[in-house]
Amino acid sequence: NRVLEGLEEIFLEEKPDMILVHGDTTTTFSGALAAFYQQIKVGHVEAGLRTFDKYFPFPEEMNRKLTGALADLHFAPTKGSKANLLREGVNERDIYITGNTVIDAMLHTVKEEYIFENDILNTIDFENKKVIMITAHRRENWGQGIENICDALSKIVEENKDVELVYLVHLNPVVKDVVNRKLGDKERVHLLSPLDTKETHNLMNKCFMVMTDSGGLQEEAPHLGKPVLVLRDVTERPEAVEYGTVKLVGTDIEKIITEANNLINNKDEYTKMSKAANPYGDGLASKRIANI
Repeated sequence: NRVLEGLEEIFLEEKPDMILVHGDTTTTFSGALAAFYQQIKVGHVEAGLRTFDKYFPFPEEMNRKLTGALADLHFAPTKGSKANLLREGVNERDIYITGNTVIDAMLHTVKEEYIFENDILNTIDFENKKVIMITAHRRENWGQGIENICDALSKIVEENKDVELVYLVHLNPVVKDVVNRKLGDKERVHLLSPLDTKETHNLMNKCFMVMTDSGGLQEEAPHLGKPVLVLRDVTERPEAVEYGTVKLVGTDIEKIITEANNLINNKDEYTKMSKAANPYGDGLASKRIANI
């Protein structure tokens, strides 16, 4: 209610012809709904992503579907996203393939000579260690999923002395308590609070590979040539899987260990994933949207 009431006040004052909402958060859907109540047109950036299971990811899958139902213009990042919208009955003239705006952002955030604000990151030997960046916090992984992920990570770092882990730990106690209990005393494991966008992008640029249950990292890491192991069984970003930059591994302990060790120890497999094409755009999505 606070979001709806707050946006209503802004809309009445500013009187926009259209608002743009991005992604699939509850704020995204709330913004589209608030605009609908004021009969203001809505443009949805990152439209058409689907897993076709309303509970995976939760609540993002329904947030983006409901946002799409309210949107007048749909800015799809890929041909696959456009196809999803067409199957749902969206008029083709209202869909534009633009690429993803996160690639635009990374052209500004990533710097080769970057110095981290986080002091711990400045102590890590990215040149001589295989640094794995990890995020895992999805609701569908709460409980046994996070337990399994942590057990797999513990085994990976024990078996590979040239590996260091940087885990950006979500502040939710459901995640944080498990991660600290399982990994808090492990050598070569750095448990950090979530970083801002610039720090995250530059950590990704310097790391060896990424393991995540996040959606956005599946787009960002391939742009930087970093293989991604997705700690989920489904993804709304199948293009990266098809192109070979991303692999779904779920939360099975042995599968996570096997796939991670394959990238750590098999140079050909690592090269194949790191050199695969990025399907999410060329950094011009924002200009395309602005020009429509």
